[in-house]
Amino acid sequence: MSTVADQVVRRLKEMGVRHVYGVPSGSWLYYMEAMRKGGIEFVLVSNETSAGFMADVTYRLTGIPGVCYATVGPGATNLSTGVGGALLDRSAVIALTSEPPEAMIGRTVQMAIDQQALFKPLTKWTTRLTVDRIDQIIGQAFRTALTEVPGPVHIGLPEDLGPKSAPHGADWSGPPSVMTTASVRDVDLKLMEARFLKSRKPILAVGLSAVRAKVATLIAEIAIKHRIPVVLTPMAKGLLPEDHPWYAGVFFHALSDRVAETYSQADLVVGVGYDPIEFNYEEWMPTVPLLHLDSVPADIDRNAYGDVSDITGDIRTALRRIADMAPLQSGWDQKALANRKMAMFQLMEAPKGSFGARAALEELRKALPADGIMACDVGGHTHLIGQMWRTPGPGLQLMTNGWSSMGFGVPAAIAAKICRPDKQVACVTGDGGFLMMAGEMATARRQKLHIVFVILADRSLDLIRLKQDKKNMPSYGTKLYNEDFPSAEYVFGVPVIVATNVEEYHTVLAKAFEMDGPVIVEAKIQGGDYDELILRKHK
Repeated sequence: MSTVADQVVRRLKEMGVRHVYGVPSGSWLYYMEAMRKGGIEFVLVSNETSAGFMADVTYRLTGIPGVCYATVGPGATNLSTGVGGALLDRSAVIALTSEPPEAMIGRTVQMAIDQQALFKPLTKWTTRLTVDRIDQIIGQAFRTALTEVPGPVHIGLPEDLGPKSAPHGADWSGPPSVMTTASVRDVDLKLMEARFLKSRKPILAVGLSAVRAKVATLIAEIAIKHRIPVVLTPMAKGLLPEDHPWYAGVFFHALSDRVAETYSQADLVVGVGYDPIEFNYEEWMPTVPLLHLDSVPADIDRNAYGDVSDITGDIRTALRRIADMAPLQSGWDQKALANRKMAMFQLMEAPKGSFGARAALEELRKALPADGIMACDVGGHTHLIGQMWRTPGPGLQLMTNGWSSMGFGVPAAIAAKICRPDKQVACVTGDGGFLMMAGEMATARRQKLHIVFVILADRSLDLIRLKQDKKNMPSYGTKLYNEDFPSAEYVFGVPVIVATNVEEYHTVLAKAFEMDGPVIVEAKIQGGDYDELILRKHK
């Protein structure tokens, strides 16, 4: 007879799920056994937070909700960090946690807290599974997670539920339909056209929702036809490559003041899938009209910015209308834009013979194939990567910006290699972020994943140190360790190769990419390499 665990796993597989990430518990064993027999791989991780980040990245790279699991109490609280990442980085995730049996809800129980209350502010929907509503709950969970704006759903699994007999599920009709994005009203399209034609120096401010809408080709077409610059948010990197003639940079990362020289000249901002979860409009916008093209209205202070037009609905439809318009009488000086971009990238070039973050990233970019995937952690290097890392297509550079949690980079790279085994994958992390996730080296080794983990080892939380400098505060509480110590030869079985200068690093990277399994490249870089490049005023 089919059990609840069997039916849950069967439905997950029918939804396209191929991996579930987590740390098991006793009550989870029934689901693990069902997965073993049913063709879904359970990926054991070292920390439940990683499971949430891996599920997030799985959705980003496959379009199928990622699934993660944690046990009751401490497992759930660990998982909540990864689930919060899925919420604010807009990823469809199904988070499963064990919960006390129904009869024990509200009682004093070891390890137990109110996990429905815990996950309510971190998810789009949270519920508990019951025997008679398995198909309904799983179907609704996937539909809710995938419907715009995507995000996580939490399902509590009562600890006594897995081995119980399940109904036949005769009413199951396959994966549920997902609510499609509403059509854009014709009156809004006409308003958009009139506003656009009236402008002479519009910019396209392209954000995270545009990645999901898969509108890279349309954005490039509009930029060329109407001769207007494109500025990207960090998580939209790749929607327009850096060598495109109308690419103008990334908001708020290195040399953001140089990017501001462009958008501050605009007489109209066209926000294309611009999600303020990365940065609010008010942080940078000149006081000009805004056309906001997205599935939801703009979150903006309308007292300060009164001239806001929400073109809500299908982003592609709105962009197609702009692309089909007669060419705009653009007032932009393309040569000046090109010179500004070239000067910006030249400023980010590593000084000859130096071995700081810039040199490390330059060499890694040369070693990683153009279609390789690079995942990065949070820190000073993130601000540099956001501007200088050449990203020829969407999904080739993975970062967190809505949530911005340290520790993201290592599990993100692992999930990327699991989902895209044909791609070369690298991870860039500071030594602070690596300290948080070093245990996942065991996961990478167990899965036999060829990933090059590059640790930019400058022995401090350099972004915090830099922020202290900007506020004229002495460096305090940011050193990770006070003295040098010998580098490890292995971390949980993963070999470590050390580089202390750019020549060694070049050789080490070549060796690392030729290896079969995971490898750590410890790049002992000079600190403060980007002090003059990041945290610059952009408005």
